[in-house]
Amino acid sequence: MCLRMKTSYRKEYSRHLNRDMEYKVYGHAGKPMLVFPTSLGRFYQYEDSGMIATLSSFIEAGKLQIWACDSIDEETFFSSHWNHEDKAVRHEQYDKYITQELIPAILHESKGNNGGHDQKILISGCSMGAYYSGSFFFRYPHFFDTLIALSGVYSTYYFFGDYMSENVYYNSPLHYLPNLADEDYLNEYRSSRIILCVGQGAYEDEMLHETRLIEELLTRKGIPAQVDYWGYDVDHDWYWWNRQIYYYISGVL
Repeated sequence: MCLRMKTSYRKEYSRHLNRDMEYKVYGHAGKPMLVFPTSLGRFYQYEDSGMIATLSSFIEAGKLQIWACDSIDEETFFSSHWNHEDKAVRHEQYDKYITQELIPAILHESKGNNGGHDQKILISGCSMGAYYSGSFFFRYPHFFDTLIALSGVYSTYYFFGDYMSENVYYNSPLHYLPNLADEDYLNEYRSSRIILCVGQGAYEDEMLHETRLIEELLTRKGIPAQVDYWGYDVDHDWYWWNRQIYYYISGVL
């Protein structure tokens, strides 16, 4: 990574999670971008997997500023100790950390870094990070104007099976979006840039299936989206996600 890039490590106590949470910020100005790690991943994964280096030209030019957040997957979706509802309740606490602590801090800092101008957030992730980015985007569209989800699922089926409660339902876009009739929400989606991408190679079968489902759903709802299916050689892998994120960021900045 270029040494000229401004990088900041943060460790802050979360009142909703009752624990410290870590994240990193890359860049000094530009479009605020919030990224999530893959399953059981940490805040430094995005950098370690080459994505910050891939986007370094945008970051160094002051066009993009990235917040790479942490997950608590071992306590929620991938916990081996808690039942489904306990995992869902803990995820709701993580939801409040993201939406009531981290995102307000991002918006405040971004405004100060960009001449006092308010901006909405570009939210993104790969694999499990794509699930998170899609779930937060659809649940809280007023925070965001761009979604770039790479190789994601868009329901809770692969984490909870057929189990459904209110806490699970509102974290499963493929379940609640068909019933959503609130025009304020729908218009927020329609005025945003939605990009969903999935490969058709190794280990992409589940993601490919759910990407097709959400594409059909968005079409029925009259929500414009760019949904791309990359080739049969495109695997569920960081090599391809690096290529994809550079391609899509180049088109939105």
